[in-house]
Amino acid sequence: MRILVTGATGNVGRLVVDHLLAAGTAETAGTIEVRALTTNPAKAALPDGVEVVQGYLGRTETMPAALDGVDRMYLAPLPGTAREVLALAGKAGVDRVVALSGGQGSWWYGVQEAVNESGIDATHLEPGEFMLNSTMWAEQIRTTGVVRDAYPGSANAPIDLDDIAAVAATVLLEDGHLGRSYELTGPETISRAEMVRCIGAALGREIPFEELTHEQAVELLTPSMGEYARWYVDGMAELAAHPQQPTATVRELTGRPATTFAAWAVQHAGEFR
Repeated sequence: MRILVTGATGNVGRLVVDHLLAAGTAETAGTIEVRALTTNPAKAALPDGVEVVQGYLGRTETMPAALDGVDRMYLAPLPGTAREVLALAGKAGVDRVVALSGGQGSWWYGVQEAVNESGIDATHLEPGEFMLNSTMWAEQIRTTGVVRDAYPGSANAPIDLDDIAAVAATVLLEDGHLGRSYELTGPETISRAEMVRCIGAALGREIPFEELTHEQAVELLTPSMGEYARWYVDGMAELAAHPQQPTATVRELTGRPATTFAAWAVQHAGEFR
């Protein structure tokens, strides 16, 4: 079985490669062949045992060679060319797609639409906010020791990227997941103020949370997020009124509990120090 991992040096794709390699070693006696799509194979530094091919979802002329002989594909979220890539995948004989996508109203809904229209059997992974997004506070913490943000009581169930990758590898390899959409979250609902406290505990010091107004937060985030800054802050306001509840999907599919934010903060403390 040959599996193509697109975006193989991205935040999630790189971890999907690792989980597939581990499964190939531990469970299937080498019957899994992992092909990794990357824009720069020389700098990718992917592990031994991976077939590295040059290409990019956004340059569809590179995709036929990457898809040749592929049975299954992990599809990274790039809505702009998803339909073209999936048409090429269908022609190449790909019979299963696991897509990192999102429901209606999300940034990645275009991927879900394209997959559903392609006719290829597929599974959708719909993650909530990434724990990694909390690194937006890293520069503030390093330089001022304080987090300035809005809605300290805004609460959701953020997820570790490695848990998303573990689920992706599982549904690529196992039967019984086609036609399904899985909402993926961390194991707990946690407020933004509690997240800052967890980061402080990982660093061994208290980090004050200085609350901003809605408009101040939009202004603060606009340089890095552009037009999505207001959408993001509006979402924080919604989660202050209606906190996201966690799902048990990661544990149910992988057999291991999802990572808590406190554990993630300890693992990533160096990014805030």
